[in-house]
Amino acid sequence: MANRIVLNTISYHGKGAIDNIVPELTARGYKKAFVCTDASLVKFGVSAKVTDLLDKAGFAYEIYSDIKPNPTIENVQNGVAAFKKAQADCIIAIGGGSSMDTAKAIGIIIENPEFADVRSLEGVAPTKKHAVFTIAVPTTAGTAAEVTINYVITDVEKKRKFVCVDTNDIPEIAVVDPDMMASMPKGLTAATGMDALTHAIEGYITKGACAISDMFHLEAIRLISHSLRAAVAGEDCGREGMALGQYIAGMGFSNVGLGIVHSMAHGLSALYDTPHGVACAILLPLGLEYNAPVAGKRYRAIGKAMGVDGIDMMDDEAAAAATIAAVKKLSADVGIPADLKGILKDEDVRFLSESAFADACCPGNPRDTSVEEIEALYRSMM
Repeated sequence: MANRIVLNTISYHGKGAIDNIVPELTARGYKKAFVCTDASLVKFGVSAKVTDLLDKAGFAYEIYSDIKPNPTIENVQNGVAAFKKAQADCIIAIGGGSSMDTAKAIGIIIENPEFADVRSLEGVAPTKKHAVFTIAVPTTAGTAAEVTINYVITDVEKKRKFVCVDTNDIPEIAVVDPDMMASMPKGLTAATGMDALTHAIEGYITKGACAISDMFHLEAIRLISHSLRAAVAGEDCGREGMALGQYIAGMGFSNVGLGIVHSMAHGLSALYDTPHGVACAILLPLGLEYNAPVAGKRYRAIGKAMGVDGIDMMDDEAAAAATIAAVKKLSADVGIPADLKGILKDEDVRFLSESAFADACCPGNPRDTSVEEIEALYRSMM
C-alpha cells in the first residue's frame, strides 16, 4: 500500500520567521487578511507581533478573536460570517490549536459553502476546494496544527469533540518562530509540550506508521524530551527545541494517525474543558501500558530517543518498562498530574468511553479495543 505524505507548501523556522509574512502575502497579490487569534493573545500583545508588521506595511486586516480554548461550532459559524463581512481574501492564524483549528474550519467553509453545517465536516469530508489561503503562526509548542490536515471542533450541544481530516485544510505556509512562544506561562508550556510528545509517540506506534513517519517521530521525541524541561524553565534553547520538535511531530502524525490517548483526551476536553495537553499527558503512560502487548517492541526506540541509559542492554520487556518510566518522569518534572482525580466523574465514564471508541483517532491505535476496555482504562485513573 502506498503511503501519502502531505506537508505545507512552504514553512519558515527560527527567530525572525514572522518577517516573511507580509512579503509572502504581497507577492501573491492578497489585499486584506482575516486574523484569527484568541482574545488573550490580543490582550497580552502576542498577536501584535504580527499585526504590527501588517500595520508597518500598510496591509489591511481585521481581527477575529471569538475563539474558545476548545473552539465550538458557534465560534466557526461566527467566524465565517465575520470573514464575509470583512471582505478579506486570506487568513493569518495566530495562536495554539484553538485559533488554527477555527481558522481551518472557516477557510474550508468559505471555499466549500455546501459544508456550512459544521458537523458535516466530521471525519473525512469530501471537500472539493482548498481552504482560503492561510498562513499559520503557532504561539504554543504542542498542537502542530500549522502542519496537520486535522482540526478538532467542540459540539457543545452533544458534549463531544469531533475530528475533521481533510488535505484541503492544511495551511499553505507555516511560520514557526520561537519568539512567538516566549510569553507562554509554565503550565501551558508543559501541557502543550506533553501534547507534542504524545503526538510523536502515538504516531510512532500507530497502525499506519511508515518509514517516513518513523523518521519524523523519533527525531521529534528526541527534541521534545531533551527540550521540554528547559522550555518550562523559560530557557531560549528549550523554546527553540520545542518549536522545531512539535512541528516535526506534526509532519508525522498528521499523515499516519494517532490512538486511544487522543480519543480519550478529546472527551475530557469536551465535557470538562480540561486542557487538551494536560489530558494527553495524564493518559499517555496509561496508553503505553495498554498498548505494550502489541507495540512494546517499538518502545525501545522511543526510550533510546529519550536518552534512557542502558536501554540497548535490556530485553524488550525491561526496555518497554524503562521507556514508560521515562515518560512518567518527564511528565512529573514539568508538573502534570498523575491521574484524573478531581476531573473525571463516575456518572460520565460510560458516555466518555463510548465517545472515545467512536473518535476518529481510535482506529489508529495499535491494539484493537472496545468500549468496555476503554471504560476500564478511565476507571483505573480515578
